[in-house]
Amino acid sequence: MRPALPRAAGAVQHLLAALSHTCVVDRESPAYRLLVSDDLSPRRLRAFVAVAEELHFTRAAARLFVAQQALSRDIRALERELGAVLFVRSTRQVELTAEGERLLPYARRILAAHDELAAAFAGDGAPGGRPLAVDVAAPVSTGQRVLEAAREAAPAVEFVARYYSGLTAAAADLLAGRLDVAFGRVAGLPPDTLTGLEHALVRYERAAVLLPERHRLAGLDEVPLAELAGETLYAGAGNDGTAEWTSYARALFAERGIRLAAPFPKIEGEREFARVVRAKGWSVLATSVFVGVEGMVLRPLTAPVPLSPVSMVWRRGLRHPGLTVLREAARGSAAAEDWLRRPPDGWLPVQDEALHC
Repeated sequence: MRPALPRAAGAVQHLLAALSHTCVVDRESPAYRLLVSDDLSPRRLRAFVAVAEELHFTRAAARLFVAQQALSRDIRALERELGAVLFVRSTRQVELTAEGERLLPYARRILAAHDELAAAFAGDGAPGGRPLAVDVAAPVSTGQRVLEAAREAAPAVEFVARYYSGLTAAAADLLAGRLDVAFGRVAGLPPDTLTGLEHALVRYERAAVLLPERHRLAGLDEVPLAELAGETLYAGAGNDGTAEWTSYARALFAERGIRLAAPFPKIEGEREFARVVRAKGWSVLATSVFVGVEGMVLRPLTAPVPLSPVSMVWRRGLRHPGLTVLREAARGSAAAEDWLRRPPDGWLPVQDEALHC
């Protein structure tokens, strides 16, 4: 039984009808003929949405794991079929035209319906079908916020959450099919791992330091990085599952006189983490989205403002209605909360700059 199939097929028909009244003038136009013909390629629509969201052809191609030339060909083919220019291109920037702006929300919804239709045949997401397994890292996290928004938007879709800190460990489970979605810093993953994954930037979290409440810097509202010179901070060294965070710390601490705490075995659970940190007297490199620890205070870092990019990451080629819902929830939360705004004095590691900027 595949009860999701009629609803998905109906969604496609509804979207075609909606497009016929918004993006085109009449049913004889090239756009309408494209939408109702076999020439409507989900690949072209995905290419369009990726460029529209990234506003950068190179980044969009990397996100879709295609050559930039192939991506450009798909965009030109879509524009020819529509009889409309979707992007204004220059040597310095890419912008959506008015036609592109009108098409974007419907393209997203058509792709969502397409994914739902495919998932209906696979059984994923249908009542009794496979739920979407999501690692949000911690109960207090950007991933948890996105998951809650997705559950509110689509209560009929089943999401199963897990709370394993560390994208490096989660990536192995993504590739093995034991997990569907995770959140974290993708620039810290090995290149051969990243090629099997897709990702979308969700938020720039501000880096922070977790200090014992009697620490000399605990009374500050913000801690300048220069004030941490000579300090030793814990950043997950010794836990292979969080290697992407330890590499971020090394980049941040380099040439600033901040020491990375010696490797320590993986710490399981919030209670054990709090016990070990207090017993060791460590200060901890964290972000502004972090669980509270009794006897410690969280202070944002400044001068410059270190940013930790959080991306939503999933297995390349995954099709599941829950993934579409989760991506829309991430996009909506980022827009509503201004998660992707970068302060003028924001800092990123070189590899993160290259990937996201």
